Amino acid sequence: MAETAAQTEQLNRAIMEKEGKYLTFALANEEYGLEIMKVREIFGYMDITAVPRTPAYVKGVINLRGQVIPVIDLRAKFGMETTDVTEETCIIVVEITQGDHKFDTGIVVDHVQEVLDIAGEDIEESPKFDSSVNTEFILGMGKIGDTVKILLDIDKVLNSDDLAKYAGATKETANKAAKAIAQDAAEETDAKQEVSTDTSTEKGDKDE
Repeated sequence: MAETAAQTEQLNRAIMEKEGKYLTFALANEEYGLEIMKVREIFGYMDITAVPRTPAYVKGVINLRGQVIPVIDLRAKFGMETTDVTEETCIIVVEITQGDHKFDTGIVVDHVQEVLDIAGEDIEESPKFDSSVNTEFILGMGKIGDTVKILLDIDKVLNSDDLAKYAGATKETANKAAKAIAQDAAEETDAKQEVSTDTSTEKGDKDE
């Protein structure tokens, strides 16, 4: 009995520690939540540079103000059917912590909803399934009115094995991607300069 009481107290303490503000978003027909402290930035969908030798759920990388950030398709990661990008499609940049290392990663979601302050008493443990179903990335289930938000532990959405699969390839090609983006920008600038020069030459010929 004492052991059961201790376990219950420990569980209640763990649940209360999960209370706080969550950014909620939609994915397919489900609603999810991320701890707001893990969210770095939110913006609309943008061009993503594909990276070879990465899992299917890794969309590629983006150049965000000079920083190359990997982008994850959360639908693909969760085994959902992919869908077309819409005006509501967003990229949420989150901070991932793995041991002593922290890095930013973008996740693609259908659309962002709102920031909710969820009390510990409104958070329940994730349902128990058989051993073939991995739920360790679920912090809990947030009860909001008549709806339930699946609260994610974003650090565990990408486990160490997943990171090992694409981190090396991302590091290897990130600079190449950044250089390619810079080269495209340089070529575009050169093209504009050539057009400007040609226009000036034509104007000079007409004046003569």
